Amino acid sequence: MKSFNQQVYEIVEKIPAGKVATFGQIARMVGKPRMARFVGFASNNKNSWHLPWHRVVFKDGSLCPGALSQEQYRMLKSEGIKFDKDKKVKMDEYQWNPDKDFAPIDIRDLPLVF
Repeated sequence: MKSFNQQVYEIVEKIPAGKVATFGQIARMVGKPRMARFVGFASNNKNSWHLPWHRVVFKDGSLCPGALSQEQYRMLKSEGIKFDKDKKVKMDEYQWNPDKDFAPIDIRDLPLVF
């Protein structure tokens, strides 16, 4: 069985460029809806720094507080994400929906290549 952190890392790794997910959304996807804060704690593990943590925001679109918020803002902006006047992500446009954004591919629709 995978640890909570391992499950979180697998989800964060899948957030596509130009989309964001919330701490709570990731916690729900792991099956632990009341552990959003622990999703944030998982980001502090140096073994996960290669993941796109800049794509994880608060449910209102706020960026992570502290010294890294400017870097997070810059990185998200470079991916085409737009912000409101308070520098919050426009969640209605950019929140990741894995069911919609990664619809399963029917292999029968792929062209045959020889």
